Amino acid sequence: MTAIQRARRNTLGDVLRRSRGRFPEKVALQFEEEVLTYRELDQLVNQTAHAVRNKGLKKGDRAAVLSRNSMDFAILNFALAKAGVIMVPINYMLNAEDVAFILGHAEVNACFVSPEFRDLSQEAMRLSGISPVLLSLISRPAAPQGDWLPFRELIADGEITEPEVELEDDDIAHILYTSGTESRPKGVMLTHKSIISEYVSTIIDGGMTEDDVAIHALPLFHSAQLHCFLGPYVYLGGSGIILEQATPSLMLESVERWKATQLFCPPTVWIALLRSPEFASRNLSSLKKCYYGAAIMPVEVLKELNERLPGAQFYNFYGQTEVAPLATVLKPSEQIRKAGSAGKPSLNVETKIIDDAGNEVPRGSIGEIVHRTSHAMLGYYRDPEKTQAAFEGGWFHSGDLGIMDEEGFITVVDRKKDMINSGGENVASREVEEMIYQHPKVSEVAVIGVPHPFWIEAVTAVVVPKAGESLTAEEMLAFCKDRLSSFKAPKYVVIAENLPRNPSGKILKRELRLRYEALAAN
Repeated sequence: MTAIQRARRNTLGDVLRRSRGRFPEKVALQFEEEVLTYRELDQLVNQTAHAVRNKGLKKGDRAAVLSRNSMDFAILNFALAKAGVIMVPINYMLNAEDVAFILGHAEVNACFVSPEFRDLSQEAMRLSGISPVLLSLISRPAAPQGDWLPFRELIADGEITEPEVELEDDDIAHILYTSGTESRPKGVMLTHKSIISEYVSTIIDGGMTEDDVAIHALPLFHSAQLHCFLGPYVYLGGSGIILEQATPSLMLESVERWKATQLFCPPTVWIALLRSPEFASRNLSSLKKCYYGAAIMPVEVLKELNERLPGAQFYNFYGQTEVAPLATVLKPSEQIRKAGSAGKPSLNVETKIIDDAGNEVPRGSIGEIVHRTSHAMLGYYRDPEKTQAAFEGGWFHSGDLGIMDEEGFITVVDRKKDMINSGGENVASREVEEMIYQHPKVSEVAVIGVPHPFWIEAVTAVVVPKAGESLTAEEMLAFCKDRLSSFKAPKYVVIAENLPRNPSGKILKRELRLRYEALAAN
């Protein structure tokens, strides 16, 4: 690396060092009772970077992180970046076989695991056949367990000076494995450039400032919490409160206790907060900037949030892991006028809607949403064919179907996989869901297609009633029939206690399809 390249470099480690320079004694992050200033955080990050390199990890190696949210997770995010080691965050809800696939596919050289997932990791390593050079237990004080070294002991002797590693802006920082719709997840390669470019769009279009106090409650293994909130606030020099889990009670208590100004939740978690008895009893007046993503917010839920949090402004962040993950933003001033919209392309994104031949469709027509952006991934790890298909025509193909109106606002109609073909007519599941949310007894709903001998696919609504409410399938069928075109109205309604979802709050429609695939058998 030349002196000029070093002077111009802009990596995740550089981001933290600059914030330390501006705000050395300001609180950067807090997790439970541990509070770190920017000076202290950067020193621990440097110690960790030196420690992992002393253990034999080198630039380009991969390190898996399997843990709930913790301070150590945040330290590793920046330390591995400084060391030139690629972080591979793993969903802790996966079973051993799924974790083994990721460990083997990513060819990981190190594993950082919280103690409750050590046995899972051991089994996954056995199944994958890998032999990492470094195993470390993070998140909680722990005694050595076999080859597993306690994280804080591992880094104790590391130097606090900045590590000298030859890094470039377009070196890979993270590989995140998407849950996806296929049998095996894909490894999304995000470079320092991709991630920091996305930070800039997030900060500008999300109205973030260094004075904010952010709650980091959703899983850090997911791109949304990690790249839309934790990273950008460290970039800015804001303060963050890391929560181990996104439980309504802990989140609401933390907002009140720390006078948090910012909170991100997917719609399902916002609904859970609204239904919590603590929502009314806690002082949430400090909240000024509230964000949602992972799914479109039901209009009726958005109206309720505006009524119950009158001092807060809401933003909708839409995107996916492959664009680090922000693509479009619906800002507070448009939340009601453009309710249900994903907004307009964010600062560093260009978006259009295309047909199957790659031609841009007229405004108001349905097509696939595609992007050009510096946020975009480098590609899928060890999968050049899928990478080439994803960037066909020089645009990243999202796999989402959408409409762009005359003002440039995008509405996500559905995932391609979620469009239901019933009797030869296409039905957008989200349109049916929006209508069902208007029923006063409905808390949540997911609309899917199930195999049918006549209709090919039958529109099916899985409905969760509000607490204390009684609801029947017959009541819902009649409600839908009165309000929807006949081919859009559900053929079946299932009343359920809850909906399956992943840690980022997305409803697992694939699981619902499997659960109810025989519904029309008779």
